[in-house]
Order: sequence, then C-alpha cells, then structure tokens
Amino acid sequence: MMTNLFSAFDPATSTNLSLNWLSTFIGFLLIPTTYWMIPSRYNSLFKTIHLKLHLEFKTLLGPGGTGFSIMFISLFTFILFNNIMGLLPYVFTSSSHLTYTITLALPMWLSIMIFGWVNHTQHMLAHLIPEGSPAILMPFMACIETISNIIRPGALAVRLTANMIAGHLLMSLLGDSILNTPNYMIPLIMIFQLVLVLFETAVSFIQAYVFSVLSTLYTSEVAYEFT
Repeated sequence: MMTNLFSAFDPATSTNLSLNWLSTFIGFLLIPTTYWMIPSRYNSLFKTIHLKLHLEFKTLLGPGGTGFSIMFISLFTFILFNNIMGLLPYVFTSSSHLTYTITLALPMWLSIMIFGWVNHTQHMLAHLIPEGSPAILMPFMACIETISNIIRPGALAVRLTANMIAGHLLMSLLGDSILNTPNYMIPLIMIFQLVLVLFETAVSFIQAYVFSVLSTLYTSEVAYEFT
C-alpha cells in the first residue's frame, strides 16, 4: 500500500544508493546485439520506423539540416525505450521526471540558440518580428516571440512528463483499489487495467514522436533558414 500517491514516482530506493535510474541505460546494453544477431521481425520493424522517420525529418529540416535526422531518430528511440520500460512492473519510469526530460530538451535548445545567435545574429533578430507586423506592435511582437522561444525547452519537458505521469497515476490508483474491492469487481478492474496499459503504450509512442518532431521543427528554423 502506498503511503503517498506520488511515491510510485520516487526515484530513491534507499537513503544510500538509488538504482532506479539504471533502467534508463539498459537500452545501451541491448542495442549492440542488433549489429551481429540474425535480422528478426523486431529489427525489420525498427528499421522501417527509422526509415519513415528519416524521410519525415529530412522534409521538415530542409536541404540544410538533413544530417540532423539521425540525431532526432536516436532521440525518438531513446525516449520510446524509456517510456515502454516504465510500463513494466517494478521498473522505474524515468521519463515521468523533469530531471530526465529537461536534460534532453534544454541542451538541445541551447545548442540551437547559440549556433543561431553566434553565426546568424541578424537573421535571428529578424526572426523575432513576424513579417508584415505593424511598426507600432513590433516591440510587443519581439517580447512575445522572445518569451515563446525561451519557454520551448520547458514546454517540451513538461509535456512529456505530464503525459507519462497521468496514465501511470491512474494505473497506480486502480492497482491500490483492488485491495479494498469486492471480488466480483476485480475482473472489471483487471480489464480496465489492460485497456490502460494498451492506451499508455500508444501514448509512449506518440509522446516520443511529438518530442522528436517538435525538436526537429525548432532546429529547422535555424538549419533550413540559414542555408
């Protein structure tokens, strides 16, 4: 029985050593095997997904940012793996913590901004004011664009964290309620839990895709515009 509703997301297993974050890096141990094992349906499926993503990211990035697609495909795979791992029993959901999501979003956004402002300062300043804006509104438009640009990494991080927490909280509540539920209600709760697991699996794919696509769009504003 949980003492606190959010204790399911507590990253510390003890006061001395926390091993929960190791689940984030299990994928690095499994990936090398795909280079020497006989190709399977699993490998074929991921190669097909990666090819589709490469074609889409290449279109979004334009001719100047084609090489970035490999980085965003890797980002998609890494987030997806950790989202799926969180659905397994007794496995820590690292993608439900801002520590994980902001670490992915902030360095990427900072590198894009530093590259743009250092190498193309004039274009970045011009990008703050949308084309056709009235002269009297230009200061306000520049402030709004600056704020919207600054909150991008936070929006990316919070979106992924909130979506992963929401479903897991509902599953935890249902799991706890089984202890005090009449026997005739248990099959219904189990069916609902199974539906939730399938729903959360879809959410895991969608959130990994949304994070990588938005990251691609933010990069395309620099990579495409300045080539």
